[in-house]
Amino acid sequence: MIEFVTANIAPIMFGVVVFFLLSGFPVAFSLASCGLFFGFIGLELDIIPATLFQALPLRVFGIMQNDTLLAIPFFTLMGLILERSGMAEDLLETVGQVFGPIRGGLALAVIFVGALLAATTGVVAASVISMGLISLPIMLRYGYSRPIATGVITASGTLAQAIPPSLVLIVMADQLGRSVGDMYKGAMIPALALVALYALLVIGLAIFRPKMVPALPPEALSYREPNGNSGLRSLGVLALLVTTVSVALGQNYGAVLGYLNGHDSPTPPLDETIVVALTFGTFLALALAIINRLFKLGLLSRIAERVTFVLIPPLALIFLVLGTIFLGVATPTEGGAMGATGALIMASMRRRLDFKTLIQGLESTARLSIFVMFILIGSTVFSFIFTAVDGQIWVEHLFDKLPGGQLGFLLFVNVVIFFLGFFLDFFEIAFILLPLLAPVAEKLGIDLIWFGVIIALNLQTSFLTPPFGFALFYLRSVAPGASYLDRITNKRIEGIKTTDIYRGSIVFVLIQLFMVALVIAFPQLVTGGLDEKAAVDLDTIQIELPTGDGWGKEKGDGW
Repeated sequence: MIEFVTANIAPIMFGVVVFFLLSGFPVAFSLASCGLFFGFIGLELDIIPATLFQALPLRVFGIMQNDTLLAIPFFTLMGLILERSGMAEDLLETVGQVFGPIRGGLALAVIFVGALLAATTGVVAASVISMGLISLPIMLRYGYSRPIATGVITASGTLAQAIPPSLVLIVMADQLGRSVGDMYKGAMIPALALVALYALLVIGLAIFRPKMVPALPPEALSYREPNGNSGLRSLGVLALLVTTVSVALGQNYGAVLGYLNGHDSPTPPLDETIVVALTFGTFLALALAIINRLFKLGLLSRIAERVTFVLIPPLALIFLVLGTIFLGVATPTEGGAMGATGALIMASMRRRLDFKTLIQGLESTARLSIFVMFILIGSTVFSFIFTAVDGQIWVEHLFDKLPGGQLGFLLFVNVVIFFLGFFLDFFEIAFILLPLLAPVAEKLGIDLIWFGVIIALNLQTSFLTPPFGFALFYLRSVAPGASYLDRITNKRIEGIKTTDIYRGSIVFVLIQLFMVALVIAFPQLVTGGLDEKAAVDLDTIQIELPTGDGWGKEKGDGW
């Protein structure tokens, strides 16, 4: 028996921790207790030297000193303050008025606002609940298909897992030993492509199944001009003007830099050009709206002013935070601090920041940060002992017989993580599996940023997969279960069944899996935006010692 345990301690250890996780025992304590228990067994069996345990406290203190993890409480506080300041409600109401007159417009508004909330709040629960409370009754009121309405809301809410500054990507970068900024850059194009796929689905339904996504009637539009016009033409002119100026600045950004510096400047990077052009465009639109209101020029319609004042502040905050990170001006931790400060300023300007809201935000931030920290400490103890008993070698041998090399490994890992997402939280999967899989992926020559983005997109589906998807539960908690009398139309509207929510999520799960397949098939979607690594040939490196009288005199006779 002792010989069997000695020869198979790694798989036994892994099986025991999986058993505790599936039994519902707290994750952090499951990992730490299993690690320590099998560490003592390994010590008794002379598999692990006693001196190895002296390094364990250093590993735990190393977690406390990890500056990258400070970004988690900063971005969490930023999202919670913005969510409690009513930004989601204002965005949904305003964008819904813009897109409402077209078929599928309300669903497109939910997708667009979901992407904005993902880039600012980063909290799935807040996004799904806010959109479920505000948009779902309007969709039901005007005849939207129930599965489509619920599917759009839950899927758009989960974008917080893929669009930077996602907490998942911060954890991925930390566990893979890569830069958070690179992880954000790599995830940007796949995340935006996912938003585009959602929008294409709604547009396709609007063309081929218009009854499933009807347009809002004229009486549902709140922001109208005194003469009865919608005012959308004024908004279109403003958008066209700002877009033209932004594109012109982007095309001539290098020349502008040269003029400001007084000499020719090298061609600026593409990401810097895009960020600067978008930031200038947002502030230009805000400046025009402020001038129009201060001097009562009457050049902008009510809807144009409303969109500008509601949409521009969160966009400016996004460009401020992500732009400084992408350009290398600020670290993710510093960017998170700027984002939290910006969120407090925005909430104060909207007069929606009081002491109670601040305390609630700080308490929720502390709770989530402690939750992540305890899981990370537990996973560190587990992975430390697991590595000490040669668990990484056992994991490598598990994938030795897989056919297909890189592709076979990626397909197998994604299938496993997809099904684990039915039962485990994304933090648990990231902290437990990534340290085991990352060395194998790197040994197979897989870029770890690419690998991390694939896993992040896969984990996003765990929020939508019936019957355990968290986003489905969030919507179920706020969706009307029984029929009710609508206060606007005075018509009785049937409630939402749980099966409607499940049916609506399936098509979006398929879209997300399709996006995972696209990223696997075309790695340049992730790696194309990353900076090229400088190639270093170790055979050509030369180390030259200083020679001459200076060396001898400096060292003297003491040598």
